Amino acid sequence: MRSIEKLLEVMRALRNPETGCPWDVDQDFSSIAPYTIEEAYEVADAIAREDFDELRSELGDLLFQVVFYAQMGSEKGYFDFDDIANGISDKLIRRHPHVFGSAEERQAGKVDGSWEEIKEQERAGDADASAVAGVARALPALKRAQKLGKRAARVGFDWPDRRGVHAKIHEELAELEDAIGAREADRIEDELGDVLFAVVNLARHLDIDPERALTGANSKFERRFREMEAGLGAEGLKFAKMDLEALDQRWRKAKKDVG
Repeated sequence: MRSIEKLLEVMRALRNPETGCPWDVDQDFSSIAPYTIEEAYEVADAIAREDFDELRSELGDLLFQVVFYAQMGSEKGYFDFDDIANGISDKLIRRHPHVFGSAEERQAGKVDGSWEEIKEQERAGDADASAVAGVARALPALKRAQKLGKRAARVGFDWPDRRGVHAKIHEELAELEDAIGAREADRIEDELGDVLFAVVNLARHLDIDPERALTGANSKFERRFREMEAGLGAEGLKFAKMDLEALDQRWRKAKKDVG
């Protein structure tokens, strides 16, 4: 038995209303979705740690999510695993004319922007024809902001260079300060969101992935903070007993020591 057929058979058995697992039988698309997001993050974490034994396991968990959806879709008459596999195969062939297209298309090779042009042609028949249609709402906020900005830029709604984005960030910061001064909680949150959105647009103009940049900043902060903790602990000191100037000196030392 082929490995994918074995996995599909296991999934069918788990979902059998009479003899299957009660938990698996009770699930639906909405209840499984959070697990899919969690598994995707665990795949990314294994890659970041370069733990390839763990990556193999996590990829299996992620594949199981797809098989779970396929089984539920089959039960509802929506789609099955073959529909999913054939659909992505057809999409990849359609979006790679430089590999699968005519002799002329293959000769021309990969053309910059062709991927997005093909995607736009595919969306042309959709009921929602907006340039920002189809940007998943469940994406992490930074990633969604990045995609929204890219979509708007493709139709000309963008600054000509990063100086315009810099000015926008300063404008949004001023509006945030005004909201803070007025002590308007809802407006403060709204203006802070505008600041973050503008910063994501700056990252786009600098050709930097804001998610990766923030991930790096998180790791750097954690590394330095742990170094501070270790230093204070070795001296029998506690954060709560230190003044801000002393902590700032410790922070600067940690930056030099661990980067």
